[in-house]
Amino acid sequence: MNRVRKPEWLRVKAHSMKGLEYVEEMMKNLHLNTVCDEAACPNRGECFGRKTATFMILGSVCTRGCTFCNVSKGEVQQVDENEPKRVAQAVKALGLKHAVITSVTRDDLPDGGAGHFAKVIESIRRIAAGVTIEVLIPDFKGSVEALKKVVTACPEIINHNVETVPSLYSEVRPQADYRRSLNVLKNVKDMEGSIYTKSGIMVGLGETEEQVISVMQDLRKINCDFLTIGQYLAPSAKHHPVVEYIHPDQFKAYEEKAYELGFLYVASGPLVRSSYMAEQAIDRINFS
Repeated sequence: MNRVRKPEWLRVKAHSMKGLEYVEEMMKNLHLNTVCDEAACPNRGECFGRKTATFMILGSVCTRGCTFCNVSKGEVQQVDENEPKRVAQAVKALGLKHAVITSVTRDDLPDGGAGHFAKVIESIRRIAAGVTIEVLIPDFKGSVEALKKVVTACPEIINHNVETVPSLYSEVRPQADYRRSLNVLKNVKDMEGSIYTKSGIMVGLGETEEQVISVMQDLRKINCDFLTIGQYLAPSAKHHPVVEYIHPDQFKAYEEKAYELGFLYVASGPLVRSSYMAEQAIDRINFS
């Protein structure tokens, strides 16, 4: 397939190295990973410059083989029982008001790592009181028991990305299931209605506008509160190719449609990623 040339609107502005170096040095000293680096996020310079980062727990090696993702695959690492405390220390040291925690998918663990997520949430509550917490979780292979461990720890937001439209799952997320991902979000609401749910989708993978809107409708049927929509950027030639670069006007149209459908907060744009400017959702709904 011929590669599509990257348009002007996807150029990332240069940002100061000072904040970036500070965050990266802290992560190194505390032996922590960020999805910002592991997924080669185009916004990491800006976010690190604001002294924010999305912590990635449970190691840096994933058990799944999604074709869009830059996170390493292979032999998984042993779970570090001291990691929750170190994440909490970093949250406090960075002075965060909103902490975002994600992980690689760990299908090798009996609960998929859900209990470890809960420990991280609990540690942040102890060490950095007043911080709102968002977790971006895997599907835990559909286990309701595993999901309940995270829900019981009561983060303010539970995020699980559907990533793409159902027809592209076999190409993009071969070990995932669209309906299972929707059920993760539905089950969160069924267990604890006060927790905000969030999901995200990439565009430019070969989907149609109608398919994107259908995904939005599916998410609203299960009362998903927040939505992110961003341009897919292939990490390398070995990953799923970019089929199309979506124009900013289309992202604006998606945003307007999403609000029309009832989402409480929408971030839609070429450089939007699941955790980019995540604190804005908090500001919009005025957490007390």
